[in-house]
Amino acid sequence: MEINCVEVESKKYPKALKESFKKLVSSLGPKKLYYKGNWDEKIFQNCLAVVGSRHLTYYGKKATEQLVTEVAAAGITIVSGFMYGGDEAAHSAAVKCGGKTIAVMPCGIDLIHPANQKELYQKILDTGGLIISEYEGDAQPQTFTYIQRDRIVAGLPKAVFVTEAALNSGSLISASYAKKMGKKIFALPGPITSEVSKGSLKLIKEGAEVVTEAKDILKYFDILPSAKKAGKNFVTGDSLENKIIEQLKREPLKADELARLFVIPVAQLGTALSLMQLKGFISQDSGKYYIN
Repeated sequence: MEINCVEVESKKYPKALKESFKKLVSSLGPKKLYYKGNWDEKIFQNCLAVVGSRHLTYYGKKATEQLVTEVAAAGITIVSGFMYGGDEAAHSAAVKCGGKTIAVMPCGIDLIHPANQKELYQKILDTGGLIISEYEGDAQPQTFTYIQRDRIVAGLPKAVFVTEAALNSGSLISASYAKKMGKKIFALPGPITSEVSKGSLKLIKEGAEVVTEAKDILKYFDILPSAKKAGKNFVTGDSLENKIIEQLKREPLKADELARLFVIPVAQLGTALSLMQLKGFISQDSGKYYIN
């Protein structure tokens, strides 16, 4: 795909980005932005940055997918940094629902990094999204280029949503830039025992708005949520499957833990769990079962 360049003096240069950097003393904005894809003024009008840990937990992945899907489907452009984990989950959710997303790269515009996300890279372009970098050619990412990228991720949107983040993580760097730029900060609450929730919980203590549903974000953009999603077609009655669903709504559990609760052999429970996975009701991660 053709590579283009927009200079800071150009009328095409994102107004939000230019205005954001006027509020920073310690960092200058990029003088040039190289890009691939659909450079349309509309794609920059309502943007939300979504950033999260590279070591995203199952909870973080499911929450990101659910919330970003609803937000992107409502017409909000999702901005993120294209790394695996939280960034990947955000971009993927946006393209799967037909929404727009902007990937800000920490490397040269000719380089796909990480290389194993080539399919996602192409899907972003195929769905009318954008790939952006302030570096030309195939320049390799460096420690400082990730930080430089973070300031663009923070500067393009109206608000930043931190899903899961450890203390001293790149996600908190993006949030720090966003605060200095006067942006709204949203954060996903997580378990106090999780290392990758400590950063987002810190942001909440410092005043970030808690997000428990997409409406928390959409009301800030003054957008009504799309039609209410249909609920899962779970089984009803007193069947074993229904009992499992009700238990997993409370917390994820392992097969042996469920077997002890229901006082049945693990082998019998295992058959039920396998069938429920085939039906798409539940998923397994690290030995525990979760509601889809």
